[in-house]
Amino acid sequence: MSVAIGLTGRAETAVVHENTAAAVGSGLLPVFATPMMVALMENAAVNALEGHLADGEGSVGTRLDISHDAATPVGMKVWAEAELTAVDGRALTFAVTAYDDGGVIGKGVHGRFLIDNARFLAKAEKKAGRGA
Repeated sequence: MSVAIGLTGRAETAVVHENTAAAVGSGLLPVFATPMMVALMENAAVNALEGHLADGEGSVGTRLDISHDAATPVGMKVWAEAELTAVDGRALTFAVTAYDDGGVIGKGVHGRFLIDNARFLAKAEKKAGRGA
């Protein structure tokens, strides 16, 4: 399997109380929370890679540089799109954009890194004093 510039992915959800700024603690208002928009953008990038990675290979988010430019109230659909714009070894760069029915609500750049899942998890467990 391999990744190539131009891969695209999408993720969508509905704005409900549980993913509002008031519910997740990133603000006080009942509008789509920035941390939830971030997760949606990351999910779109992960979806872009689906079917293009080898067995046992995954990716982790490494950086985000985004803006959240418009509020979305409860009841509206939101979605994010990601396009792979650069590959530098195992480092990947995505252009990410989030939308609601009114247009763009956020955009930016998201970095991910290709990993061996087992090695990555073993390293994390070792850090916690568990595992070899």
